[in-house]
Amino acid sequence: MSPALTTALGLLLPFVGTAAGSACVFLLRGSLRLSVHRFLLGFAAGVMTAASVFSLLLPAIEASAGMGRLAFVPAAVGTALGLLFLPAIRAVTPPQAEAAPVSARRRAALLCLAVTIHNIPEGMAPGVAFAGALNGGGVSMAAAWSLALGIAIQNFPEGAVISMPMAAAGEGRGRAFALGVLSGAVEPAAAGLSLLLTGAFSAALPWALSFAAGAMLYVAAAELIPEAGETDGRLAGLSFGAGFLVMMILDVSMG
Repeated sequence: MSPALTTALGLLLPFVGTAAGSACVFLLRGSLRLSVHRFLLGFAAGVMTAASVFSLLLPAIEASAGMGRLAFVPAAVGTALGLLFLPAIRAVTPPQAEAAPVSARRRAALLCLAVTIHNIPEGMAPGVAFAGALNGGGVSMAAAWSLALGIAIQNFPEGAVISMPMAAAGEGRGRAFALGVLSGAVEPAAAGLSLLLTGAFSAALPWALSFAAGAMLYVAAAELIPEAGETDGRLAGLSFGAGFLVMMILDVSMG
């Protein structure tokens, strides 16, 4: 398989995860089992944390080796900017009114918007990783694929969490599925744009890799881990550890 085709399929993988989760609206009458949902979130958080370190931050530091003792600067600055990216987007997003009662359909629509915003950095990360793999930036194609797979796993419950409540609120199953899928459409768009920009400005690769790492770490620490451990901290810890180990093994053995 050519690198171009491998990259194109990898960039689409997170979107496929969202679509597969949204398709649960046709397969399940109730909702996704809470324990399964929590496990997938914890596992994905572990994968994304390991990917941030092994697939993004370490290659960023290696790519900056020519800076000598200052080789940490692109990684540190890029990570800090990545950590601030999602909170900054949400700060300029119009807040939802909490005083008035919100209908189930309205609540589902707001959730769809929140997930769409949340998916922007998740789309950027694979784009930057594949740019590093294609441009000799120290990222292997296998590591980029593993990163995309981890995001796809995390997107599965997200798709289900959007489409299934919408159907329960009175939307048709087809429309609920379509809205769930559309929430993930921003990911391949962000991935493609990141790939093009990083490829065009190769000197920005260390900064872009670490920026993506920071954004991923924020998502894992601020959103996935707290939700995964909301009812069972042991399940969250074990699933996080399992995801971290799987990603570490894939990155080291296949990279």
